[in-house]
Amino acid sequence: MKRIRKAVFPVAGLGTRFLPATKAQPKEMLPIVDRPLIQYAVEEAVEAGITEMVFITGRNKRAIEDHFDTAYELESELERSGKHELLELVQSVIPKNINCIYIRQPAALGLGHAVLCARPAIGDEPFAVLLADDLMDAAPGYHSAIAQMTRLYQQEGASIIAVQNVAREFTRQYGIVSGTPYKDRMEKMHGIVEKPSPELAPSTLAVVGRYVLSNKIFSYLEKLGKGSGGEIQLTDGIAALLKDEAVYAYRCAATRYDCGSKLGYLKATVALGLKHAEVGQEFSTYIETLELFNDQAIGKNVFHFDPNKKSVLNIV
Repeated sequence: MKRIRKAVFPVAGLGTRFLPATKAQPKEMLPIVDRPLIQYAVEEAVEAGITEMVFITGRNKRAIEDHFDTAYELESELERSGKHELLELVQSVIPKNINCIYIRQPAALGLGHAVLCARPAIGDEPFAVLLADDLMDAAPGYHSAIAQMTRLYQQEGASIIAVQNVAREFTRQYGIVSGTPYKDRMEKMHGIVEKPSPELAPSTLAVVGRYVLSNKIFSYLEKLGKGSGGEIQLTDGIAALLKDEAVYAYRCAATRYDCGSKLGYLKATVALGLKHAEVGQEFSTYIETLELFNDQAIGKNVFHFDPNKKSVLNIV
């Protein structure tokens, strides 16, 4: 069984839900505390032993390439200033044994098309796909979400799709799978459909942004016409693939934050901020002051917490 060595990161999207913040920067470069979203995804792949990172880019995505490239001027200035900790931090953005490949997606034709663009770099190997919008925070005691999935691929020899349960009214926002229980956290898939209405959804198991795929998916994607939304859907390619070989759905031991939405992004910022080694404790104390604010604010009165006096001041 071939080891998963390569990962695809579709990063060509426009990020319109975060305008104007994404007018001049990629949505994947939006920071969660002190690291951009794309770095969290790459670090997840590195933990899984993946060494080839294939980025499917579009216009205005140069910042992603620059982030993972050597910043000679910055490093020189940090070294000259004696800021060795910051220099080490900058140099450790990506391990030196990792190879980054950038491929331009010529038109916005969907996730399936973005994956198909990676074919020259993937060749005849199985590979992972990670969507940076979905930040996956592994449960305590577990490896990263994609590391969990690559391990299962080695065991089963079949494609693995990450899923999570969602409320039925939200099925129209996801690819939804049907299947039968197989092993712990796993179902053997029988079908998958893109964004079904709640009354037509075969289940509430929704596909989230992690995949480990057989290279055979490429032959199905290149035969597809445009599907839902006028795009080439990866969901449709997987539906064709599972007619010929086993595909499994896996509920990762991880908390997923939908950072493609403002609310999900804010939740991720708070959750990871609270766990951050440098600022987590102080941030936790600050959050407690907000809870106090909520408890004290009554009617039209507005209260402000003064951290120096450790008291709540009424500023009607």
